[in-house]
Amino acid sequence: MEYITTNEIIDAIHGELVLQGEKTKHNNICIDTRIIKDEDVFIAIKGENFNANDYALEASKKGASICIIDDMKFKRSEFNKKTSVIKVEDTKKALLMLAKFYINKLNIKVVGITGSTGKTSTKDLVAAVLSAKFKVFKTLGNFNNEIGLPMMIFKLDKSYDVAVLEMGMSDFKEIHNLCEVANPDIAIITNIGMSHIENLKTRENILKAKMEITDFFSENGVLIVNSDNDLLQDITSKYKLIKTGIDAKADYNACNLNILENKIKFNIIDKGNLIETGIEVNIPGRHNILNSMLAVACARVMDMSYKEIAVGFKKLEVTSMRLNIIKGKRFTIINDCYNASPDSMLAAIDVLGNTRGTTKIAIFGTMRELGDSAYDAHKQVGEYAKSKNIDLLITLGEFNDAYKEGFNDIDKYRSFETYNQVVSFLDGIIKQGDVVLVKASRYMKFEGIVNELENLNFCENINNKEVIKK
Repeated sequence: MEYITTNEIIDAIHGELVLQGEKTKHNNICIDTRIIKDEDVFIAIKGENFNANDYALEASKKGASICIIDDMKFKRSEFNKKTSVIKVEDTKKALLMLAKFYINKLNIKVVGITGSTGKTSTKDLVAAVLSAKFKVFKTLGNFNNEIGLPMMIFKLDKSYDVAVLEMGMSDFKEIHNLCEVANPDIAIITNIGMSHIENLKTRENILKAKMEITDFFSENGVLIVNSDNDLLQDITSKYKLIKTGIDAKADYNACNLNILENKIKFNIIDKGNLIETGIEVNIPGRHNILNSMLAVACARVMDMSYKEIAVGFKKLEVTSMRLNIIKGKRFTIINDCYNASPDSMLAAIDVLGNTRGTTKIAIFGTMRELGDSAYDAHKQVGEYAKSKNIDLLITLGEFNDAYKEGFNDIDKYRSFETYNQVVSFLDGIIKQGDVVLVKASRYMKFEGIVNELENLNFCENINNKEVIKK
């Protein structure tokens, strides 16, 4: 984090200095007293089940240079004499305002990424490609909301050329608020699916919410979209618009597709011209060709050559629990349990189909935030699994009946209530060379199933070459 003064912080968050401390150096921004360090700035965020204003005194005693609060819970005399206390109307808003001030101070190029699915994978791909020419920062994990994104911004410094920031949302105005802070120069929309349809009611409303990513564009802003997605094919923008895809008409198209077990290969048609440089990316799935093409377009906007782009893809570091292929002595695990939506379920089934194995097994849980469409969406995933000749479908959660109805093969379907039941069943039937896909929405924590499956044999993660020892 670059140096900022106490007065700059007060001005940025429109705060009131209620206690002047002795410290003038500020190392980092922190919202958790459990990890706070000496000379950190502590921002007391209120949540549904906690109020961090209760911990401001603890932060001071641990050496915080500043405590930013919106509720004074302690006497001034109780604070460490080295700590300044700043009071604001709302600490969540103060966090966003401070992040906005800080990123503007850096004068860094910002790429914002949103979409119903594929945000994190596309973020990883864009960061990898750009890293062939620039020093790139990318959002860690999926710190992509009104708390996580500003905390990522505070990890930036002037040594970076580009920040690639993931932006999530569940309702209107959320991406608007994130973009008011980050003010992206380039915006990418991966697709418009059914995630968060429970709140937004229609896919058209989801598109409107995602388009908020251009709300703070300058006249030089660039919007890049996947035109293979039906709702993004015909969109227009008053800003520069670039379309990518495989099948749809686009500025950049992928061709000569070669979808292998753990990698993808393709060529690029740039405005009608075939590019000789071939692209190879060490992640599976046709959907990741679409994600990769968004990265290609972003790199071209940043004046990168195709040779540089190809080198950049070699630098890919993927976020965990997203189509990680884990090879074991007995069977292979495809760990895609970070989150789930109808589109990402279908993509994962395609990857399972392309993975070499004797028996193809899918373990699926609940997809959340689908509202009235939930039953039909789970049923359609079951139907797709059947159409792709999945040999065994195992489900847990509240939509077992929907999966069962869609899959419509009682001999090849099982449902269970606990992780242990699933693992015990598989341990009894799994054979040498089988493949198991594990996927559900985040709240189901299906990594617990993956961990137990890994315990059944020695596994090697072929996506990032890490060996998992049990």
